[in-house]
Amino acid sequence: MEGVMIRSKNCLAIAVRRPDGEIFVETRPWFSLTDAKWLKKPFVRGFPVLLETLVNGIKALNFSAQQALDEEEGEISPWAMTLTMVSAIGFALLLFVVAPHMFSLGMKWLGLSGGAEALSFHMWDGLFKLVMFVGYILCISFIPDIRRVFQYHGAEHKVIWAFENNVTLSPEAVRDFSRLHPRCGTTFLLFVLAVSIVLYTFLVPLLLQFWAPENGVLKQAYIIGVKFVLMVPISAISYEIIKFSGKFHKNILCKALACPGLAMQMLTTHEPDDAQIEVAIAALNGALGRK
Repeated sequence: MEGVMIRSKNCLAIAVRRPDGEIFVETRPWFSLTDAKWLKKPFVRGFPVLLETLVNGIKALNFSAQQALDEEEGEISPWAMTLTMVSAIGFALLLFVVAPHMFSLGMKWLGLSGGAEALSFHMWDGLFKLVMFVGYILCISFIPDIRRVFQYHGAEHKVIWAFENNVTLSPEAVRDFSRLHPRCGTTFLLFVLAVSIVLYTFLVPLLLQFWAPENGVLKQAYIIGVKFVLMVPISAISYEIIKFSGKFHKNILCKALACPGLAMQMLTTHEPDDAQIEVAIAALNGALGRK
C-alpha cells in the first residue's frame, strides 16, 4: 500500500501516492461506535474503539489500494465489510486463543504442563502466543511489499513526533525524528497479549472452581468460550494502559511499560525515504484540515 492513514478526533485522512506520482488525500468522518456517553467511559471504550478502528482500517486499505492501482471502483459493500471483519476476528481468535489452548493441551499430554487450573498451562499458552506473534511479524517483514508498508508506518510515526514537537512539517525536518512511537497499534497488541496471559492465569482457574463440565471435551470448549468472552475486558484494559503510557510517556513507569512495544516496532517500522515522508505529511495535514 503506497499510503498513510492518520486520524484526528473526528476525521480520518488517507494519503496515497498514485502511479503518476501525485499525492491524493481523502478526508472522511471517522466511523464511530462510541457516540453514546457511556461507551466513552474508561474501561468500557476499549472494545468498541477496537471494532471501529478495524472498520475504518479496512475501508482505508480498500480505498488506498484502488488509488494506488488508479481504479475507480466503489467502496466496499456492507456485506463484504461484515464478512471481512468476521473473517479477521475469527482468524485472530483461532490463532491467539484456540491454537495456544490446544498447544497447552499438547504440553499437558506430554507431561510438561498441568491442567487448565495450573499456572504452567497458562504459561505455555502465553509463550505460544508471543512466539506466534513475533514470528508472524518477523516472517512477513521479509516480503518486499510489506517492507514498504512498514516504511510508511515509520514515516507516520516520524510525522506525528514532529507535529507533537511543534516542528514545521517538511521531509528535512521530520527525517531525524524516531520511527518508534508509544501509542502505536503494535504496542496495543502486545498489551492485549500480556493482559490476556494475566487474566487467563487467574480468572480461568477461579471460574472452574464455580462450575466445570465433567466431560473433558465440553470442559475445554467451555474454557475456550470463557477466553473468547474475556477478550472484551482484555481489550478494554489494554486500551487504558496504552492511553496512560502514551499520555505520560516521559514518566519512568510509562517508559518501562512502553519498552516492549517500542522494541517490537523495530520490526513493524522501517526507515522511510523522503517521498514516503511527504505522503505521511499530506495525511496529517488532511486530518488537521490543512491544505
